Amino acid sequence: MALFGGINKKSTLKASIKQTAKARSNEGAKADQLYISAYQGFADVVKGDLVTGEALFNWGFALLHQAKTKEEDSVRLYLEAISKFNFCLLVTPNHLGAAIDGGVAYMDLARIMQINADDELYDLAGEFFENAERIQRGSATYNLACIYGLRGQEDACLEALELSRECGSLPSAEDILSDTDLIGVKDTQWFVDFMEKVTAEPEPEVIDEGVVRYDVEGNVIRKKEKKQFENEVDGVVYDVEGNVIRRVEPEVSSETSKDVDKTENLNTEVTKVAQKEE
Repeated sequence: MALFGGINKKSTLKASIKQTAKARSNEGAKADQLYISAYQGFADVVKGDLVTGEALFNWGFALLHQAKTKEEDSVRLYLEAISKFNFCLLVTPNHLGAAIDGGVAYMDLARIMQINADDELYDLAGEFFENAERIQRGSATYNLACIYGLRGQEDACLEALELSRECGSLPSAEDILSDTDLIGVKDTQWFVDFMEKVTAEPEPEVIDEGVVRYDVEGNVIRKKEKKQFENEVDGVVYDVEGNVIRRVEPEVSSETSKDVDKTENLNTEVTKVAQKEE
């Protein structure tokens, strides 16, 4: 199956290259259609390569955090990071970290370029965050709330904050209050009321340990726990490497327990009779 898959991918790649060549020799709608078809072919070739996808995400992640430390070269680094996240999502469409970090990179880029909140960069950031929401509900609602706050969309901002709180992805109260993206809504009554609820006695959070969780910057905060392999032989439990994990005490049925009690009682009576005869 792997062999045929490789042959099919090579065939798709060649076809996409030919479509690109044809697109260059055409104009208008026909050229656009050929380009779109070629792009889909390229996407089909790389899609599902998990190793490549993870490498691209971590490459983008490194670029993103390097950009945060630079001043003169930061724009180029942010754009390179965004490119890697885009490519990662092309290869692995459900990569949550890339979806979140792509939006974070656009937000950072907009800040250092001092772009107005209605600029296209914030629209592009929002598209990344909405994609993250498609992958995992609540994962990027706080990020979206920041965009809504910057744009003065108060109802949408509150709704996103409430959903983030409901999903357990809301940052700490201290981080929210110091977030400059929300400075335009911090004096509103609804925001004050919301923060009062946040700082009240927290409700216990039900956490699914089998789900990978990310913070608002795409960092993994909880990894999937791998189920440990166990093998039981004659009441001894071993791990995958043959190490003894624990011993299992045999279960005693109720009937067996009754028989044991009867035997102990009989032994007691025999002992008493023997003592009297002596």
